Amino acid sequence: MKRLLLLFVFLAVTLFAKVDINTADATALQSLPGIGPAKAEAIIEWREDNGGFQHVRDMRNVTGIGPRTYEQIRDRVTVGER
Repeated sequence: MKRLLLLFVFLAVTLFAKVDINTADATALQSLPGIGPAKAEAIIEWREDNGGFQHVRDMRNVTGIGPRTYEQIRDRVTVGER
């Protein structure tokens, strides 16, 4: 029973935790729907070139992040420290 509760807590945190696009590595970014290796690298490159994201909506400026992808991920990401 205790293992089941721990599994539930782990899954809840994993499913509902937001990804900080200012600190996430490629693996964390690829956990988002529609983000594969190429888009993850494009996000990291944009972040490095522009000093980080000020707003989640800035992701629309990343090459390869179109309206559909943005709509899929906007509620799953956050902008923390730059």
